[in-house]
Amino acid sequence: MITALLLLLAVCPLHEQHMAEARHDTFGFSHESSKHAFRLFDDGGAIELRATKESDAATIAAIRKHLQSIASEFTKSDFSTPHFVHDKTPAGVATMQRLTNAIQYRYEELPAGARVRIRTTDAEALKAVQDFLRWQIAEHQTGDSGNVERDQN
Repeated sequence: MITALLLLLAVCPLHEQHMAEARHDTFGFSHESSKHAFRLFDDGGAIELRATKESDAATIAAIRKHLQSIASEFTKSDFSTPHFVHDKTPAGVATMQRLTNAIQYRYEELPAGARVRIRTTDAEALKAVQDFLRWQIAEHQTGDSGNVERDQN
């Protein structure tokens, strides 16, 4: 029985997506109760997470705790969480780690969620940050444009 189940999982065309969602759900909120956005700005970008329901206090609290941790980890050049979620290293990470002193990560609260605002004035670091964010857009299938926009927050 277990062998048959493992075989079914191995041939499931959405197996990687299911595993990523399961790993993501370990942070205290699910894909169903939250929405990712990855935004690119002329000085970097942002990782944004919001609860799908503004009244969902538990999800909002979990999102905020998670993104506080992400901002802290990234500041220390620790990208193990994105690797854990996706089971691979995202694009841009090696350069972001090498140029860690040229990049700032700041946690900011948003209505029904939070974000990690990423800033740099270094051209190589900017390219790496934006490669990282575009990779996240594709992996999470958020539908974000991946185009540089103006930060409204």
